[in-house]
Amino acid sequence: MDKREKELITRAKTGDETSFEQLIESCKTKAYNIAWRYMRNEQDALDALQESFIKVFRHLGKFKGESSFDTWVYRIVVNTCNDMLRKNNNLKAVTTVFANDEEEVVVRLPDTGPTPWEALERKEKSQFILDCLETLQPDQKEIIILRDIHGFSYQELTEVLECSIGTVKSRINRARKRLKQIIMEHKEKNIV
Repeated sequence: MDKREKELITRAKTGDETSFEQLIESCKTKAYNIAWRYMRNEQDALDALQESFIKVFRHLGKFKGESSFDTWVYRIVVNTCNDMLRKNNNLKAVTTVFANDEEEVVVRLPDTGPTPWEALERKEKSQFILDCLETLQPDQKEIIILRDIHGFSYQELTEVLECSIGTVKSRINRARKRLKQIIMEHKEKNIV
């Protein structure tokens, strides 16, 4: 943690809202992306993010600086999303990372880019992977999202998941194997 971040945290702990906003600004995009991956629709992700930031503000006094501020925030976002999903199973969204059918999206592709058919195929493959990801157990889905989609380091994962690096590595390995198995089962059934 750098000196500036420490100063912002100290001031935010005394109730300085501007300092708190500056702290949140540095991690809000990644926090939203994590929430979106869990909740799978924008409104639920925004609700989870808002609840997470309220928790961060309320519990800022408990932050001891043993991990980075961002890592601490991401852990709260993950916990909040898990809590919301447990409390309300119908939050499992039907939306995708792509525009819905009611919106028209104009995309200008350079000549060297993919053709429309290639773009459609890539979109379908991405959706297929997301659908397979949804069938994983929550802890497996969580580790894949944090490591493979958001690029958290092993050290960051040990802090966010509150476990040893060995546990992180074995969870990643098991989750990847299970995801691969699901993908292969779907391909064998010609679902792809």
